[in-house]
Amino acid sequence: MSEIEVFDENNKPTSEQKRAVIDFLYEHLERFGDKRDDIEKAIDYAVKNSNSFGGYLLLSYEGHDISAAVVVNKTGMKGYIPENILVYIATHKKYRGRGIGKRLMTEALRRADGNVALHVEPDNPAKFLYEKLGFTSKYLEMRYIKTN
Repeated sequence: MSEIEVFDENNKPTSEQKRAVIDFLYEHLERFGDKRDDIEKAIDYAVKNSNSFGGYLLLSYEGHDISAAVVVNKTGMKGYIPENILVYIATHKKYRGRGIGKRLMTEALRRADGNVALHVEPDNPAKFLYEKLGFTSKYLEMRYIKTN
């Protein structure tokens, strides 16, 4: 059974731990990921290193290796927008298929105070896990990207 470590505003990761999580998510999110700077912003938001509502970061370990990571940000809203957004979840390539991601996702949902939203691409294989855990797709997201 893997060990889970929790980071939040009261238990912040060291700069080395944060860098390791950024590197982990950047690598293991693969084509569904974001730039390292964006991953860092989400982590900083979760642990209140920036002006934010906070959230949390969960890490699962197999020995000394990070086997999975979840970043949840609080939105500061309720009702019309869920109280939380699950920003990132990734499982290490060599540990996939062992239920580690499901266990970490279940723990992230258990810790959430209120509802949780997430964005997922239609072809992401993890979509089936999210549906199995009770996520539904009520809306199609559209974005306007403002250019200068």
